[in-house]
Amino acid sequence: MSNLRELNVKIDNMHKSGFVNIVGNPNVGKSTLMNLLVGERISIATFKAQTTRHRIMGIINDDEAQIVFSDTPGVLKPNYKLQESMLAFSESALVDADVLLYVTDPIEKIDKNSDFLQKVAQMENVPIIVLINKIDLTDEKSLVTLVEQWHEVLPKAEIVPISALHKFNVQAVLNRIKELLPENPPYFEKDQLTDKPARFFVTEIIREKILLYYDKEIPYSVEVGVESFKEDNTHIHINAVIYVERDSQKGIIIGKGGKALKKVATEARKSLEKFFGKSIYLETFVKVDKDWRNSDKALDLFGYNDR
Repeated sequence: MSNLRELNVKIDNMHKSGFVNIVGNPNVGKSTLMNLLVGERISIATFKAQTTRHRIMGIINDDEAQIVFSDTPGVLKPNYKLQESMLAFSESALVDADVLLYVTDPIEKIDKNSDFLQKVAQMENVPIIVLINKIDLTDEKSLVTLVEQWHEVLPKAEIVPISALHKFNVQAVLNRIKELLPENPPYFEKDQLTDKPARFFVTEIIREKILLYYDKEIPYSVEVGVESFKEDNTHIHINAVIYVERDSQKGIIIGKGGKALKKVATEARKSLEKFFGKSIYLETFVKVDKDWRNSDKALDLFGYNDR
């Protein structure tokens, strides 16, 4: 009888952990979904495409499970070394996934970036859930047709219509993920939210403001580095550098009389204070690093060659 009781305790205490990797083409709502699932603003989520450049993990925990979500850059055909690194982050998510979420929407063509989709189709022993996001942009008849088309492309996948923006069906997806997770002990401490350091989120938040406030090629020619991050119990003092590729871009970032840069810094400081829950003193500078997007040295410095 005692052995039976011990067995029941072990069954009751089974813990699930796994890596749930989110992939898909640019601007389909991967980061919005990630932030909704994790409950924090872990990934940049703006209206501009190609906003996520790194592979970013967000972790949720309860007594029975630990889900390690991983947001990845939108899949694209690379035109320079930065985009090659971004694609490598997305492809790496196909290697270590316990569950794969492939996010699409009713607007994009199914055969967009078909090479990557073929790699998804060749995955074995990994549950795949195709999430058709933004379903408020289509009608029921068109959605049914789209679901059938995705079943033809990925016959082993589960197809789930959702709206990350309106939180439709997201809890059902989360419940299904928990069912699919393998039995494992936690990979990270139970109070850990992400695998990224504080400095990373400083760069992401500043870059988010640049994405929001500048037009055309400027946001995609910009990277942010943190030169110093000094923290005490109530304050954080940050020195950040905004890197651009050309002198003309530096002038645009700074703006007349420094007004544009001041606006970015002010809005970034507000978001950083909300994120860290502390008073922030933020100093920003702008430097020119010509053709950094094709420089192995610069990409190493900014963490794009980390796997």
